[in-house]
Amino acid sequence: MSMGIASGETALSLANVSVSFPIYHGGSRSLKKRILFRGTGGQIANDANHHVVVEALRDVSLEFRTGDRVALIGANGAGKTTLLRVMAGIYEPLAGHVTSRGRISPMLDTSLGIDGELSGYDNIRFRGLILGLSAREIEERTADIVEFTELGNFLDIPVRTYSAGMLTRLTFAVATCFAPEILLMDEWIMAGDAGFLAKAQHRIAAFVENASIMILASHNAGICRQWCNKAVWLERGEVMEYGEIEEVLGAYERMVAG
Repeated sequence: MSMGIASGETALSLANVSVSFPIYHGGSRSLKKRILFRGTGGQIANDANHHVVVEALRDVSLEFRTGDRVALIGANGAGKTTLLRVMAGIYEPLAGHVTSRGRISPMLDTSLGIDGELSGYDNIRFRGLILGLSAREIEERTADIVEFTELGNFLDIPVRTYSAGMLTRLTFAVATCFAPEILLMDEWIMAGDAGFLAKAQHRIAAFVENASIMILASHNAGICRQWCNKAVWLERGEVMEYGEIEEVLGAYERMVAG
């Protein structure tokens, strides 16, 4: 049962949240079989109007508080990314509600908002706005971003001319230039070539440690154990277990093993 969010406390809670996606032209039994065969993690059902839907999340209730480092675990299609997107406000719940106190920083796609025709500098400003930073905050962080990318004069030219490694440096530097309050991550960020990777890992470690709450969807048990103190096990859009990382991850691993 929710205890409510105290004034001034960073927190995130979900109460009886459900999300469904309609499958148009999906009344036939053969379509249902195809969806099931492809391994969708949600439940196939019919809504009140007899339309075929995928129930991506079903009656999810969770609470996260300052200091929580939470791993979202489960098979592909279990509902991890959908849950992150609901928390981020990208998806509107069909039922239930999400309550938060503190700025939510979704790290679901570090390349979101990158325009190939704009310069590196212009993309820094544009991407920063998408992340919810003010123009002043972006200006204050630009020097740090420039130094970290090591791209020099390349930041004056369109990013369509960048190599994949150069683009990764730019998007990673912008995405990690601020101290998040509620950090949502879809898989751990790995950035750049071997020479840049150690530098990037040091930065992401500081980035995560500065967050009041971190929620990470990942298939990497090692990373989950290293960075998280709690875990949510999702199965077909439902919460199977929520608790201490070793207890929940251990139960999930035993289920997978046998």
